[in-house]
Amino acid sequence: MALFTVGLNHTTAPVELREQVAFDVQCLPNALVQLTEQFPGVREGAILSTCNRTELFLAIDDVLEPDVLSWLAGYHSVDAETLAPHVYEFKALDAARHMMRVASGLDSMVLGEPQILGQFKDAIRAARDARTCGTELEQAFSKVLAVAKLVRTETLIGRNPVSVAYASVNLASRIFSDLSLCKVVLIGAGETIQLVAEHMNGQGVHGIDVVNRTLANAETLAASIGGYAWPLTELADRIQDADIVITSTGAPIPVLGKGMVERAQKFRRQKPMFMVDLAVPRDIEPEVDELDSIYLYTIDDLQAVIEEGLGHRQNAARQAETLISEALDGWQREIRGYRAVDTIKQLRDSAQGLSEQELGRAIKMLETGRPADEVLTQLSRNLTNKFLHAPTVALRSAAEQGDLSLLEATHRLFSIDDTEESD
Repeated sequence: MALFTVGLNHTTAPVELREQVAFDVQCLPNALVQLTEQFPGVREGAILSTCNRTELFLAIDDVLEPDVLSWLAGYHSVDAETLAPHVYEFKALDAARHMMRVASGLDSMVLGEPQILGQFKDAIRAARDARTCGTELEQAFSKVLAVAKLVRTETLIGRNPVSVAYASVNLASRIFSDLSLCKVVLIGAGETIQLVAEHMNGQGVHGIDVVNRTLANAETLAASIGGYAWPLTELADRIQDADIVITSTGAPIPVLGKGMVERAQKFRRQKPMFMVDLAVPRDIEPEVDELDSIYLYTIDDLQAVIEEGLGHRQNAARQAETLISEALDGWQREIRGYRAVDTIKQLRDSAQGLSEQELGRAIKMLETGRPADEVLTQLSRNLTNKFLHAPTVALRSAAEQGDLSLLEATHRLFSIDDTEESD
């Protein structure tokens, strides 16, 4: 197996570094092509880039471990030495195990969170669209997705859902005694914001403002929760009434600056505002946290809140790890079986050739008038001798040299019982 994974995540790198190496969706196709073209030994590639991780899944030549770290640093104009301590690498079955853990939610900030599986599938689709996903990665992804599905159906890893979206709403409920009395503004319209909206609705929050660059997407989400849709150009006005602002967009630069929030707070007469930035790169300038009566949390700040809801998932996670190990064992057996394919084919071709040769001789004997029983007896004897000639010579030679391993292998191969003691 020539799988190779390079990446960094929320456990190895701070958000300040993760946002520097995140891949924008629009840039992803070019990045994939560049990656596979720059390294001749990289036959296939896919990139998973989320707010919590950037990972490169590669199919490489066995003898080669490409310097992908330098490529990643160069692509994003980040110093390689700064990046190196935060990057991990996995190869072969270790890479497969890591991919399975990621897709199953076992490596997520929120243990067992379901969003990562959709993001993993998006990464696969992007690689297929860029034509950088071939036979090896397709086989790997097929195994990975099958295991992720098994984990979801055979364990309780997804019960009592806990996610950054849930944690955001949970934290807000600790700050405001009654969320239903709060004015909420959500920035973005992707999956994370959709989950935030659903959790807010569940807390009795109505009239939510959804602000998004693409108004049509904001309208779709707002309609599903009985809220209001606004274009991004209206953001400054919307936050003037907001008690809670939660944002998660794919913007490469902040959409909320210190100046905008400062003006909103003057209008609000410094009423407290709770803000959660779930985006990487960040949507809210860090300097906003310097303002009085602003409570700004980033995705990293939610870790403590999330950990409170993880206890009930620990047993399920252990069961999931067992399922992954079993799947890897089965996959490894398949790989070992593939190694025998060529040998089996050569053996069958050789036997078929000998059979056809002896059958031809038998037909000629019948044509000369030889009795059929005599011809069949001769055919049987000749086939036995031809089939066993090479093995017999090899076994005799091995025995003479004291190499009993071949004799033992022959007993196993042909199911020969040791009914007689040898000298």
